[in-house]
Amino acid sequence: MYTASDLRKGLKIEIDGQPWIITDFDFSKPGKGQAIYNCKLKNMLTGSTMSRSYRSNDKFEKPELSQTTIRFSYEDGNAYVFLNDSFEEIRVSGDVLGDKKYFLMDDMEVDALFFNGEVIEVELPNLVERKVIKCEVGAKGNTASGKVTKPAVVEGGYELPVPLFVNEGDIIRIDTRTGEYSDRIRS
Repeated sequence: MYTASDLRKGLKIEIDGQPWIITDFDFSKPGKGQAIYNCKLKNMLTGSTMSRSYRSNDKFEKPELSQTTIRFSYEDGNAYVFLNDSFEEIRVSGDVLGDKKYFLMDDMEVDALFFNGEVIEVELPNLVERKVIKCEVGAKGNTASGKVTKPAVVEGGYELPVPLFVNEGDIIRIDTRTGEYSDRIRS
């Protein structure tokens, strides 16, 4: 069980039977009375957010979360099938994965966060390599800003802006946390 003094950014707490993560935290101590802990919280199941203030005597339950490494196997409609160490199938919906589904590769190991036996979050490796399958030819022009990009589509169907020197067939590295171009591996 947590107390209000344990609150900090990134802490996971349980409110009304659901896991919440603290996304922003502020502490204030008025001249009189108890300290106030202002938190912005995000529901780990629905993604909804809320702001709440707590006093120093408030208590919070610790959610029953567990994390394990699972391996991607295949896609089955809107479900993505992973295998654990004992080769049991674990189905994860596309809604839980979001844009991360574009970066999955056969046999890729990911970290899965479980709540009540269900996967609520999947964490991929920070960087993945993908081949550019569709890309416009870069047009020369106003490049003084150094931020000139063009759209590209990579394996898996993900579209992102890339620098002008990237061409079809190039292998690029993508940051899975942001979905942005990182660098070109080879052409």
